[in-house]
Amino acid sequence: MVISYLLLLLVVVVCAFVVVRVLLYRTGLVYIVKKWWGAMEDCFHVYQSFKVPEINEDTMQENHLYRKVSEYLNSLTSIEDSDFTNLITGKKSNEIVLKLDPNQKIEDRFLGAKLVWVNEEKGEKINGRNLVLKIRKADKRRILRPYLQHIHTVADEVEQRRRDLKLYINIYSSHQQNGRWKSIPFNHPSTFETIAMEADLKAKVKSDLESFLKAKQYYHRLGRVWKRSYLLYGPSGTGKTSFVAAMANFLGYDVYDLDLSKVSDDSDLKILLLQTTAKSVIVIEDLDRFLIGKSTAVTLSGVLSFMDGLLSSCVAEERIMVFTTNGKENLDQAILRPGRVDVHIHFPLCDFTAFKNLANSYLGLKEHKLFPQVEEIFQNGSSLSAAEIGELMISNRNSPSRAIKTVITALQTDGDGRGNGKIGRRSYVEESGQPAGVFCEGVHSVKDIRKLYGFLRMKSGARSSQSFDSGSQKDG
Repeated sequence: MVISYLLLLLVVVVCAFVVVRVLLYRTGLVYIVKKWWGAMEDCFHVYQSFKVPEINEDTMQENHLYRKVSEYLNSLTSIEDSDFTNLITGKKSNEIVLKLDPNQKIEDRFLGAKLVWVNEEKGEKINGRNLVLKIRKADKRRILRPYLQHIHTVADEVEQRRRDLKLYINIYSSHQQNGRWKSIPFNHPSTFETIAMEADLKAKVKSDLESFLKAKQYYHRLGRVWKRSYLLYGPSGTGKTSFVAAMANFLGYDVYDLDLSKVSDDSDLKILLLQTTAKSVIVIEDLDRFLIGKSTAVTLSGVLSFMDGLLSSCVAEERIMVFTTNGKENLDQAILRPGRVDVHIHFPLCDFTAFKNLANSYLGLKEHKLFPQVEEIFQNGSSLSAAEIGELMISNRNSPSRAIKTVITALQTDGDGRGNGKIGRRSYVEESGQPAGVFCEGVHSVKDIRKLYGFLRMKSGARSSQSFDSGSQKDG
């Protein structure tokens, strides 16, 4: 009985093994049949070929379309399914890139049509490499132009993701007009995920930037330049610079850090604008310091022209302009009008919500027994900047409890009273030129708070700054 059971089990195992082998064979057979069927089907269609040479024969210069098609083909998922593909190292040491082999064929599908690309390499120095597109004549009129436009769009997206960002700084020169910008790699680690900011405000800013990227035709239809301007205002150390870096990393844009103290006059400012490139963030930090302190030869008129003058309308396409200031009440109202600044974002001193975000990022704490004490101190009107709190947490990161105690001590000494009328949620105001198009979240502007504070003092005569801060938070 046992022997017959073992024999039966052996037969079952052998049968299962045979079935698996047959299935694997059938899978390979199906692949071969499909390949042969495709070859036979091609015999009944007339194809037209289009050659994309690497070198333009007339000018003997690089054919930019060849580079775009190469980027497009190397990004196709079908290249991974091909019988043979080259694996090479990309620009970064940890990047692996798939690349077509010489004379390799690859298929693509677009709007239901089949297209075949052949990577021709003849081994010649001139006109040695070509990419040949084979398309059925019946499909040519319908898909050729949309397909080429599709290639351009995808290739641009791939190049944008792969390219290394750069940080440009302007240098002073009284004689040199060309090459006023010097660049270094832009490796700032700040992202929207790492900065301490309310989730709803992050979502609004990211949505605004994404809408800008897709709005080229919309801006042109309105007769407006495809650019966006932001004003970031608030005390030093509240995260304005890190926010700019996060914007650049999110967009994949280069950064031009414009130092007005190294600009000789208004004309020089225009030359610097001329030498910037598309897909860039142009930053002028501490604008109020330069204009009020007269530490630059650039005039207010020159700044206004830089923001939305005729030259800016011609050369500022596909750019983000960012201006930072400690307080926008220090700026001329002509700078703040809609059209010159599209979005105002307030960066106040930390409140308890911002402190919790920092504690989560720096110390990995979502809750702690000392948090109620910290919240009470904030409610009493004390505050510090995000940079000050962050530095204290970094210095004591090995002991979260000690880090929070250090922050409490700093709030009770250095931060006492600094938060009066100034702490609260960051606000986001989009100026569109129409009353209905303006929206704001968070606290009122500093000027409005001062007016309200004076009014409340006249009414009550005894209301403390602590109760005022609490009320402004509720109103916001």
